Amino acid sequence: MATTSRKQLAAVDRTVTGKRVQRLRRQGQLPGVVYGRDVPSRNLSLDAHEFELLRKHSGPNTLFDLAIDGGRPTPALVHGVQVHPLTRRPVHVDLLAVRMTDELVVDVPVYVTGVAPAVDKDGGTLTHLNSIRVRALPDHLPQSVEVSVESLDGFDASVHVRDLSLPSDVTVLTDPDEIVARVLAPRVEAAPEAAPAAEAVGEAVAEAGAQAAGAAES
Repeated sequence: MATTSRKQLAAVDRTVTGKRVQRLRRQGQLPGVVYGRDVPSRNLSLDAHEFELLRKHSGPNTLFDLAIDGGRPTPALVHGVQVHPLTRRPVHVDLLAVRMTDELVVDVPVYVTGVAPAVDKDGGTLTHLNSIRVRALPDHLPQSVEVSVESLDGFDASVHVRDLSLPSDVTVLTDPDEIVARVLAPRVEAAPEAAPAAEAVGEAVAEAGAQAAGAAES
């Protein structure tokens, strides 16, 4: 039975494969495949607009109920999306059917909050991880992790993975000593040595003048 709090996505079995899927895309359909533990792989076709709405209003690790051919909904995750190189629109999607009792390993996006004093006052450059890897049950997967950088008041300060706040039912797999955020000192470029260059030009001009004078005398 579907959980009412989860979004639903309808799909139908797809027999069209290869280059013929272009016709499905022109009809507003998105080809895809679903698979999972002890779940045979099935080719599917989804409504492209409905899929875009699902992605727009949910996070990367959001569970939804997948109903194939009007059958019993199955909890699933978006496992991968192929996009067109120019339009950036999805052209194929991989869906992962999950068991609610099996833990999953996923990457969780890292988002920075606040302003680092070492950036604001000292002109440094903030650098941070884009994501960390965690393990949790499907309905406990975090959608993102926030890291405050307000404590970064110098170039020797940093925030580590061990400093992140995550629910107790989420296991962090990324090395706890890995740096999540830090501020790099601004690069100092050496001033150009103008005097030697000007001196070399002066010598070249003088030499050319001497050669010209010698030619005129001969």
